[in-house]
Parts: sequence; structure tokens; C-alpha cells
Amino acid sequence: MTTKASGLRLAKRLDEVGFSDIVQIRNKVMALRAAGEKVHMLHGGEPYFETPEPIKYAAISALVENHTHYAPSSGIAPLREALATKLTAKNKIPTTPDQVIACVGGSQALYGAFQSVLDPGDDALVFSPYWTPIADLIRGAQARPLLVPTSTARRHGITATLAQFSTPHTRCIYYNTPQNPSGIVFTREEAEEVAAFAIERDLVVVADEAYEDLVYDGTHFSIASLPGMAERTITCFTFSKTYGMTGWRGGYAVAHEPFMTALRKIVLYSTNGVPTFVQYAMLQALKTSDTEISYRLEEYRQRRELLVNGLNSVGLDCEPPAGAFYAFPNVEKIHKNSRTAAEILLEKAHIATIPGSVFGAQGEGHLRFGYALPIPEIEACVEALKHFLA
Repeated sequence: MTTKASGLRLAKRLDEVGFSDIVQIRNKVMALRAAGEKVHMLHGGEPYFETPEPIKYAAISALVENHTHYAPSSGIAPLREALATKLTAKNKIPTTPDQVIACVGGSQALYGAFQSVLDPGDDALVFSPYWTPIADLIRGAQARPLLVPTSTARRHGITATLAQFSTPHTRCIYYNTPQNPSGIVFTREEAEEVAAFAIERDLVVVADEAYEDLVYDGTHFSIASLPGMAERTITCFTFSKTYGMTGWRGGYAVAHEPFMTALRKIVLYSTNGVPTFVQYAMLQALKTSDTEISYRLEEYRQRRELLVNGLNSVGLDCEPPAGAFYAFPNVEKIHKNSRTAAEILLEKAHIATIPGSVFGAQGEGHLRFGYALPIPEIEACVEALKHFLA
């Protein structure tokens, strides 16, 4: 009797899609902690504070008031209206409610953006180092990420560098500011260069503004606010970082047609929208005062200075990040290979970080240290570094 070989297989579009290195590192840290080990956890990307009480109570009230039924898959009307108002006033992107869609986190917004824009065989320009899932999101659309060194672009010119890495198959540019992991904040002038290049080459820009409220040096600027850019930009946002809502999975995107129709289809046939009561929490979050957001920014600034000064004091050269909440020092003093350096720090000093190489080849030789932590935890990490590198 012969056994016929099984023809079961995964869809080929998943062949190039991997699992996040950050998740794997997080799992290793959790295993160490479960074994009773003390670990300085600077590998994460969660705010230092809990979700504010008014946001929690808005969700509870929504549940009590039976906002537990299906909602429009694009988002409840009050939320889309509030988002349009915020985008128009704060980001200077003139927006109507029909140009906004609620998403399950910024991740779904980015997934939808790349699925809406890229066809198999297309190329996407990605400023690098970059947030690790981006390359897999692009490959999941059967397209190819082309890594554009951010430092080279800033040194030798945005336009010339984009042209150098572009191909005849280039369809879009991934534009993240403030950047994760480097903390770079693109200036208005740099945004204008990217915009001019996109218009000249007829490209779409996928803008990631997850850290828009975490800018210490310079000013956050939305590229879609530039003339001619709103119609060729899909801008993605999240409630996770500003409002301490990582587990709520609230995000949104703003785009013109035909991209908004595509985003609606992707949300409709994947999650059918954001949980209804979570949308009421998102609506409440938008009512947070500028004073409260500014206060948290100053709290982050204190943490930035504490960690950056500590890193530099032990010979790990680190420029203060202009935005976000990560330091990205050169760690070749520990080891030239960033994965090895991260393993050494975790094993010898019990400090959890993320290897720079997972953010693209341009991140090699660096480690990402997250400082969205209570100040005593950052102080303890600095002491552990001093003890290890003494």
C-alpha cells in the first residue's frame, strides 16, 4: 500500500513572512522571570503609565449602556467626526469623517495601507533602521522592501538617496516620524523633499505617526499636510503610545479615495471593525488635555536624559533621541554583532534590549533600549551597566 504525499501547504505569500524578533526576545525574558531571575526590561515599547481612569470609565459606561452590538465597520460616527476634527486642527490634514477609518491598532492600519497599495512584484522604499514588522508587512503583500539608510539620506540628501535606492517597480515610500528605533524626527524641509520625490515619481506615501506626541527636539510634522500629498498619502496612527492603550488595540488611518475604499474592505473582511466599547474609550482619549500630554512628555524627557547620560558614562555612545522613547547607542564596545551584544547583556547583566540588526542592516552595532519605564528601573539598569562594564 502506498501513501500519497500530502498536498497541504501554506499560501506562498507567507513564505517570506517571519515572526517578530522582538516577540521572541520578549518570550525569553518572560522565561527568565518565570525562573525567578531579576531582569531589567528595557526591550519593550509600552508607555510607563497605565491607561488613564477617564478612558477606562468610558469603556465601562459603554458596556453598561449596552454599546456591545455591531457598529459600522469603519467606526462609530462620533469617533470618526472627532478624529477628523483632530486631524484637521492638530495635524493640518484637512479631513472629513468619510476619510477616516478606525482600525485594530496602528498595526492594522499599516497592514491595510500596504495591502491597498502594493501588488506582487512591487517595491517599497523604507527608511532604515525601521520598526521590524514593516518589512514583513510589505513581503506579505508579495512586494519587496528596499532599505534606505536614514543617516545617509540626511547626510547626502533625501532626494538623491531615494533616487539611488529606487527602482522602476517602486510603488510607495514608508515614512515614519518620529522613528522607531532611532528616535529621529524628520523636519518639515525633509518632509518636503520626500513629498516632492513622491509627486515626481507618482508614488504613494505610507506615513507612520505612532509617536506624534513624543517629540523633544524639533516639531512633529505630518507629510500629508503638504500641498498635493493628502491624496497620495495613507497616514496611520495609534492610541497606544500617547494614551497608554497598548492592549486596547485602537488605531486609525486617514486617506483619500481610492485608498479609503480599499481600507474599508480590508477592515470589513478581517475584523469587521474595532470592538464597539473600545471605540467609546478612543473617543474619550481624544478629549485628553494638551496639558496632560505635555506633562507626560516632560516625564519621558527626564527618562531620556537619565538613560542617555548613563549610557554615555559607560562608553556606549548615544545621541539623545529627538522623539519616541528609545535610545539607540553604539554597543560595539560589548560586541560588534548586535545579537551577540544583546545576549551578553541579558546573560551577564540581566538587561534585556533589542539587537539593532533586527531593525535592518543599518541598525547593526547598536541596541535599542526602551526608557518608557519608572525612573527607579532606569536607575537600576544604569547601575547594572556600570557594574558590568567597569
